[in-house]
Amino acid sequence: MKKFAAGVLMALILIAGALFAFAQMDLFKVTTNSSSETALVQDRIVELSEWTTLKYEYSHAIVSRTDKSIPFTDINFAEAIKLIEYSGYLKAGSDLSQMEMDYDDESEKMSVKIPKAQILDNVVETEKTTVEDVKGNIFSDYPTQKVFDEVNENKKQLEEEKIEQGFLEEADKRTEELLTAFLNTQGYTKVSIEFY
Repeated sequence: MKKFAAGVLMALILIAGALFAFAQMDLFKVTTNSSSETALVQDRIVELSEWTTLKYEYSHAIVSRTDKSIPFTDINFAEAIKLIEYSGYLKAGSDLSQMEMDYDDESEKMSVKIPKAQILDNVVETEKTTVEDVKGNIFSDYPTQKVFDEVNENKKQLEEEKIEQGFLEEADKRTEELLTAFLNTQGYTKVSIEFY
């Protein structure tokens, strides 16, 4: 009986030792390299696609005139003046599907190249647009298309003015701040962002 107990004890010690050695071998440990981690982070960011980083809301009023006169005279028999009030928004951001990421293991630095910001949307909210008659008579025919043409011309002019005022540069700055903060939460402390 003593031999049997000693054999069982010895078997238990051998099994415990084998389990301990097996656990130390890391056979089932999941390892990832920096390139696969970088690809996963890039996939998460690309899911955002066009990242709107800046939005500018606006409202404008336009005075629009049409007149009908008798040819070759200064006689004006039908003049219409309309007040067009509208609001809209302008959005700027970067297309993140064109982003390039690279992680340098030696310096532990994440390098990101992103396209410069561009205007993503310039939308006039037509449901908030009002057109009021300021002056008109029975002979004044004011084409509806003229309202849309003037609003579109004015909205394009506003877009150009905002770009000249640094709207896209401000969007780039905001993209850099947001992307750096996002990558910091993913464990990358050294981040370099370059716009192209």
